[in-house]
Amino acid sequence: MTNVESKQPSPELFFETVTAYQRSAAVKTAIELAVFTAIGEGKTTAAEIAQHCGAAERGARILCDYLAMIGFLTKQDGRYGLTQDSAVFLNQHSPAYVGSAIDFLKSPLIVEGFTLLTEAVRKGGAAKGEAATTAPENPVWVKFARGMAPLMQLAAKAISEMIDPEATQPIKILDIAAGHGMFGIAFAARNPHAQVYAVDWTPVLEVAAEHARAAGVADRHHNIPGSAFDVDFGRDYDVALLTNFLHHFDAPTNEALLKRVHAALKEGGKAATLEFVPNDDRVSPPGVAGFSLSMLAGTTGGDAYTFKELETMFSNAGFSRNVMHELPPMQRLIVSQA
Repeated sequence: MTNVESKQPSPELFFETVTAYQRSAAVKTAIELAVFTAIGEGKTTAAEIAQHCGAAERGARILCDYLAMIGFLTKQDGRYGLTQDSAVFLNQHSPAYVGSAIDFLKSPLIVEGFTLLTEAVRKGGAAKGEAATTAPENPVWVKFARGMAPLMQLAAKAISEMIDPEATQPIKILDIAAGHGMFGIAFAARNPHAQVYAVDWTPVLEVAAEHARAAGVADRHHNIPGSAFDVDFGRDYDVALLTNFLHHFDAPTNEALLKRVHAALKEGGKAATLEFVPNDDRVSPPGVAGFSLSMLAGTTGGDAYTFKELETMFSNAGFSRNVMHELPPMQRLIVSQA
């Protein structure tokens, strides 16, 4: 008989989960006070951090101890240090800084959806449907465009290299729900012959235009303002980018959009779709599968779709072939042939 030590029942997971808001609050506060940046500049004691950040020493000590406890800082002999991840992503001096994403991820509209989650579960969609993230001209997408751009640069570069590896021939790109514009801009930055046409609400496109100017491709970055479901896309595109967009809508709505995309592509053109794609069991990988809950809280009909579900949508819209590629750390790219 094998002697297997059984784990005793514990309420630990319950308490960790119910108090998880404390973790996000601590990180948000540290970003707002520029704690990670201060430590990166050599302010490593609670007193030094407090003085640099305009905080009480007691407050700085308790906050930094908590951040060390959950893995965002190190602590040795009363001095705090940055972890590798914090140094790369949370120090404002780092080119990969993503702290600005907090403005979108913790915006009142996004958070409210989860405070009303019980009602959303009963309803099967955002409790305040008229105020869901998909409502026309929702200002939350300006926050998204400004805050999430740094987080998407690596994915944008990877997609442009995969779809246009040579980057030497003329290519016409339709960037649907362009947001910050980084995906289309990545193509234009690599290929001097690329022309990008970005679709989104006017205030959001203004942010994308700022990023295009900063990247030196403004003369090849063109705006198509309005709803992706209504505006005239134009024709003869080589590539259509659908990055983190389909998950906001139900399958019939997506199919209607994809038919319009198919019509806008030239024969042999490609649609490149970036999504959180769970496995067929819908509970793995954990971070990806959990994205469905965000769609339940924030949209009226969105979901994290499996590859089979996406494949069906594209097939019904007229696309002939769909190939999925892993795009670490969490997303997958589906390339579909028109």
